[in-house]
Amino acid sequence: MLRFKRYLVLCLFLVGVMTAFSFWAIGQRGADAHGAFSPPPRAAVKMDALSAGMTTAVKVTRAPDGGWLAQAAAQTGIPATVLRVYVAAAAAANDSNPGCGIGWNTVAAVGFVESAHGTYGGGSLDKDGHATGPIVGPSLNGAGFAAIPDTDGGALDGDARWDHAVGPMQFIPSTWKMAGLDGNGDGLADPFNLDDAALTAATYLCGHGRDLTTAQGWTNAIYSYNQSDAYVRQVRAQATAYAAKTGTAE
Repeated sequence: MLRFKRYLVLCLFLVGVMTAFSFWAIGQRGADAHGAFSPPPRAAVKMDALSAGMTTAVKVTRAPDGGWLAQAAAQTGIPATVLRVYVAAAAAANDSNPGCGIGWNTVAAVGFVESAHGTYGGGSLDKDGHATGPIVGPSLNGAGFAAIPDTDGGALDGDARWDHAVGPMQFIPSTWKMAGLDGNGDGLADPFNLDDAALTAATYLCGHGRDLTTAQGWTNAIYSYNQSDAYVRQVRAQATAYAAKTGTAE
């Protein structure tokens, strides 16, 4: 009788272990694959002809046609100065990564979700794309967010204990140090300047040879920015809305 009870307990234990392992394996497969969201349509854009010799910065490289820009700004509610930067950043990222295929509407959607186009906390961007006030996200202290100890001595975010995402595209200081680019040709890579931040974001999303015209490529790109299904859905919905308002690329 005692032997039978031990056998029964052992069987129940093994069943429990196998069940737990099955749930873990299913969860791991989901975590590894994290699913793939179909990419939003690429929004149409009409570009000005590139002026000869002007290849040093976003502001003086490929820019949208003035008439198209005014109309698209009215359709999307994105300020024209801001929309111009998103379009130019996407064009520059595609030029440096020919297989990427990022649409300006994806860059704009990230900018909207991250800081409402630089208006987070009641701030704004001036005519040169500089934040008029500090755009600094919550403390990444593990309370509702990832725990990321300070990496820059508080130089960008004012906190020498924990990191904060900064600027209109909300870069973590360590990521900015690694990936930050000069988008306006002033010799500085400034995360609080939209030209710099948008070019960096577009280039970062195109990294690792990603093809953003594919479901997996676009999903992996947005996950690299924020590993959250809810975030990916929000960016996708916003990018899709922008394309619906301005028309899609052929």
